[in-house]
Amino acid sequence: MKSKWNDQDAAHCVAGYARQGIGEALALRVYTSRLIGGDPALVLHGGGNTSVKDVAPDLAGRAVPALYVKGSGWDLASIEPPGFPAVRLAPLLALRDVPALSDEAMVNALRVNLLDAAAPSPSVEALLHAFLPQRYVDHTHADAILALVDQPDPQARCADVFGDRLAVLPFVFPGFPLAGIAARAYEAQPDVEGIVLVHHGLFTFGETARESYERMIAWVSRAEAALAAGSGKGRRKPFAAASPPAANLPKGHLARLAPLLRGALGSEDPLAAGGVRRMILHHRSSAGIRAFVDGKELGDYARRGVSTPDHIIRTKNVPLILPPYDDAHADSYAVACRQAVADYVAEYKAYFEAGAGRSAGAKAMLDPLPRIVLVPGAGLFAAGRNEREAVIAADIYEHTIDIVRLAEGLGRYTPLEPQALFEMEYWSLEQAKLGKGGEAPLARQVTLVTGAASGIGAETALIFAAQGAHVVLLDRDARGLEAVAARVAATGVGTLSVTTDVTQPKQVAAAFAAAAVRFGGVDIVISNAGKVWQGAMADCSDADLRASFELNFFAHQHVAAEAVRLFRRQQTGGQILFNASKSAFNPGPGLGPYTLPKAATIALMRQYALDYGHLGIRSNAVNADRVATALFGAGVLEARAQARGLSVEAYLSGNLLGKAVGVRDVARAFLSLALAERTTGAVLPVDGGNIAAAPR
Repeated sequence: MKSKWNDQDAAHCVAGYARQGIGEALALRVYTSRLIGGDPALVLHGGGNTSVKDVAPDLAGRAVPALYVKGSGWDLASIEPPGFPAVRLAPLLALRDVPALSDEAMVNALRVNLLDAAAPSPSVEALLHAFLPQRYVDHTHADAILALVDQPDPQARCADVFGDRLAVLPFVFPGFPLAGIAARAYEAQPDVEGIVLVHHGLFTFGETARESYERMIAWVSRAEAALAAGSGKGRRKPFAAASPPAANLPKGHLARLAPLLRGALGSEDPLAAGGVRRMILHHRSSAGIRAFVDGKELGDYARRGVSTPDHIIRTKNVPLILPPYDDAHADSYAVACRQAVADYVAEYKAYFEAGAGRSAGAKAMLDPLPRIVLVPGAGLFAAGRNEREAVIAADIYEHTIDIVRLAEGLGRYTPLEPQALFEMEYWSLEQAKLGKGGEAPLARQVTLVTGAASGIGAETALIFAAQGAHVVLLDRDARGLEAVAARVAATGVGTLSVTTDVTQPKQVAAAFAAAAVRFGGVDIVISNAGKVWQGAMADCSDADLRASFELNFFAHQHVAAEAVRLFRRQQTGGQILFNASKSAFNPGPGLGPYTLPKAATIALMRQYALDYGHLGIRSNAVNADRVATALFGAGVLEARAQARGLSVEAYLSGNLLGKAVGVRDVARAFLSLALAERTTGAVLPVDGGNIAAAPR
């Protein structure tokens, strides 16, 4: 590991923040924090913390000694000065004389001493930063350090590698107990450059930002060198392959495996959409991951526990391990998956009951489902309430694999014992990292929208994203998809764009496969793509009529059929929403080439409701009328208005309400049907009122 300190960059950072009224000490704190946060071998996703002691103005303008320490919710990789709340230092130092302090009292002490009440909550390790006398303090969970301290004899290992230049402490819970022990350890060895906390990580400190940062890099590098030297002393290679080795998962099988896993991870919940609380999956594979999951001793080393207690809230303590996927026996594999998940849940409940029985205070069991699933031949699948959570879990577990490999190369990977891990998992301050509050109505669901590059499809994608759904966008217009995808992604949900001609069954199948690989599956399908063809029926060419049927009927069939195939694999229900037309019930003159396939689409919708309702699959349609979109093509809207002797504006508002129907009105109708849990086989008009077109 090399230092990334650069004098020019540091000076540029100081000058830039000076223009915002930020002093040099805090500016350099931001600079080196970002250097640390930018290296995933040091910290991941909000892990680690840093601080600087300086002065801050109080309300009277007086300079008050303060601790600027990383605040809750900030990531070191992208932290800004507001991410370092200023806490009055003197009241924190006075706590050194307090014999005991509860977590609640500690948090309160930190909050009441903030110089800005609106600032984020300081790190739970703020007292440790305060009690150490050096101006700058850095803390990481570096991979190499964890591989060294996750051993049966960690203190001896550290003594061999670090000598007396680092103080080594047994694992202690973060907060007030650790702060006092760390301060006393430093006072006993005032020449040390840092503190190693077994099974947890490394603290370094210094009088300057550069000194503290480069000490961190130097000691992590020392650990890396020791691990490299130790692994070369005749040790067996970690992760010896199973015999026979797991076969590589053939191309295309991953898209069939993922929905089986996602379905198995769904849990019954009467308050969730469709009565199922779903998970979003994220798949990952690499040479390192495959070596780990394909190892013959996977059931041993993967089940020893997390590399640092800080990760347990993201990944659970152990993963779910499944056998290699057998596509020829997918149905029996699905049954085995569900049984494996049930066994995992039962094991977690036993773990909880045992831990709670030995723990003080009442505990409420967390969601018992696994967050990491390992499949030989395929890699790892991470599960989360949303894609971001799943990606975080995957990132952490991929680094866990590296830590286990390094630790096994040196000795034996031996993480913290289960009861201590339980206490960390059920520590209120740790659970706070996951956030609280209710979920959006379509959270954990994946919505696929065709014709999504503009008009109704684009607006529908945005409205469903605003309700928490991850969104898959399909259209032939690649540039339009890119623009809509950027708008959808800005809402914070996972987004996938697939350039697709929905009249081509193979392209439709490929799009669903891409969705399954990206998110684990699909829950809501909005078959929206369409186009108006005009002409009196006797004069309509066979080519035009067939082209209209291809897009306005057969494309709906291709999409719906593929949706059902995926829903069957998930076994958690699903829904298909069709964009039909008022013309299906109230044809207009010269609109037969468009009306006929739309009428057939209404029948198609009802047939899907009949055929698949027993699987929990709902099928409904929206009947919109006179919505000004690209559906009409150049001049079509004007021609329809002229045929009635109306202006375009009068034509669009020619309904009982006298108001034009917009794309947002149609999108809201799709959303209403998506949320109507006991509705199937229905047609919802969105036409401003047209009795002649009312379904009957």
